[in-house]
Amino acid sequence: MSAMFTTPPRPFDVTVLFPQLAPLARTATRLHPRPGSPTVHDSSVGGPLLWPAEEPWPHCDEPHDSRASQVLHSPDDVRVLRRDLAAATERLRLDPGAPEVTPEERANWERVREGRPWFDGPMPLLPVAQLYARDIPFPCPPDADLLQVLWCPFDHEMAHPKTALFWRSSATVTAVLDAPPEPPIVQDGWYLPEPCLFSPEQVTEFPHPLELDKKIRDQLDDRSRWETIDPAQCNSYAYDPGELYLNNLCTAPGWKTGGWTRWSPTDPVDRACPECGTEAVPLLTIASSEWDAGSATWIAEEDRPAPGPPALGARDGNFTLIDITGGNDLQLHVCPSSPYHPHFELLQ
Repeated sequence: MSAMFTTPPRPFDVTVLFPQLAPLARTATRLHPRPGSPTVHDSSVGGPLLWPAEEPWPHCDEPHDSRASQVLHSPDDVRVLRRDLAAATERLRLDPGAPEVTPEERANWERVREGRPWFDGPMPLLPVAQLYARDIPFPCPPDADLLQVLWCPFDHEMAHPKTALFWRSSATVTAVLDAPPEPPIVQDGWYLPEPCLFSPEQVTEFPHPLELDKKIRDQLDDRSRWETIDPAQCNSYAYDPGELYLNNLCTAPGWKTGGWTRWSPTDPVDRACPECGTEAVPLLTIASSEWDAGSATWIAEEDRPAPGPPALGARDGNFTLIDITGGNDLQLHVCPSSPYHPHFELLQ
């Protein structure tokens, strides 16, 4: 695990104003991914997986759109560009008069911008996340303590990568695959996760307003109820009391397990398990950012603005360097009766 990160206390205890919300509280685990050097024994984003040497690496056999990107890059191309950008940022931080681009960086850019040829064949999947139950609580079958999430780095039916889940018992993996294959090209560099370690932290969540009945929603929109606590404080958080609840009190942004589903831009949809009909629950949120302009109260204490330029990805909390359709989250849901039932994805 990485250094600890702490979510500030919520601006209000919403259950004091609205006691009917108390029974609806759920625990979510914010993962707080931060760049690091994970091993196969770590819970991580974009790190190496504890993958059995004797088990074939998964591939995507579905067709891919050769027109999805004007220029295609390999994962190593993306890594080179990120490395050079980080080096240039640090160089200019230490010496504002330093060259913005070195000859080596320019040569790398000239080479990478030419792109890679189209690859028409089964696409090796990319590791997205690995979660050990010892580190992070999540819905896990009794015969497993490890969840591995991979995806194909191309859009499919929807405008996001298609994910695959693998459950396993870590104790049964005696020989680890040393060099798993990588896709020769990716549709977008934003689909290549930056290796990160987690700093799990449990928080309390409440349902999105659209999952509440109309009576409670009307009460949440009643400013006079909020102002019984402190009118000035209420006004400082949002012009609209409904937004105050939505942005600050119900669901945490960023990477997380459990909790409630975050809805936006769509309204709630049916989440029935396609195999048994049980309502699926949030498993993992793959987020494009840890916060945005509307969720600043959720920024961890340790990430509060400090003097000097921000770290790479820190300006908007995008430490994993994943971006799904311009800032959306991909929320994976599983059946609580059996995580082995088909999971489904919500783009929100």
